[in-house]
Amino acid sequence: MDHMTVDVILPCLDEADALPRVIGRLPEGYRAIVVDNGSTDGSADVARAHGATVVTEPVKGFGSACAAGVAAATAEYVAFCDADASMDPAELPDLVARVADGRTDLALGRRVPTTRGAWAPHARFANRVLAVLMRRATGYRLRDLGPMRVMRRADLVALDLQDRRSGYPLEMVLAAHAAGWRVDESDIGYAQRVGDSKVTGTLRGTVNAVRDMSRLLREYGREARPRVVAPGPARDVAGSTTEGARS
Repeated sequence: MDHMTVDVILPCLDEADALPRVIGRLPEGYRAIVVDNGSTDGSADVARAHGATVVTEPVKGFGSACAAGVAAATAEYVAFCDADASMDPAELPDLVARVADGRTDLALGRRVPTTRGAWAPHARFANRVLAVLMRRATGYRLRDLGPMRVMRRADLVALDLQDRRSGYPLEMVLAAHAAGWRVDESDIGYAQRVGDSKVTGTLRGTVNAVRDMSRLLREYGREARPRVVAPGPARDVAGSTTEGARS
């Protein structure tokens, strides 16, 4: 794991107050790619001042920001993390290690609140319901949609994700399942975010996210009925796919 380079994609909308803390907590060799998705608080300037690569994505939407970050990434491994300081980027190496040593193809961080009020009740309930539906659709034993996540960049690009709204994280898991990836999760701390949430911090934002994700689940259910896809491609420790594992 020495000298590893990881690109960390940070979708950003008005996170100027949180960015110094987030970027400052990145481990050595982890490059911040801040995707400014229409900020008006100087987030891009703050990110540059703290050494981040800044990408401007004018098309609004969480998925749009994520896709722009992936396009700008060049490292073998890419990670996603919220830019609001609710998660500690110092926890990323454990997720990267699971992918790098061949234990999984997509490592998710399962949020465990560390402070009271870190996770709004309506957002936590919606996440729980969606996690149940996601388990039914894929068979993966997941309890969280996992905004902190790690995978190989080339593998992610091959999934060809299309959602540009709130459904992007769920589409990634569904597409990973269809491709035969192994997906697992491990606990990460989840603290009170800095500033106001643009999605799940409001009831309207949560409803919109649930609507996007429910649509994806319905579409996946219709497409998946004629076939059975078993999660868990075989990889050797070096990360190469065993012959036929993804055919």
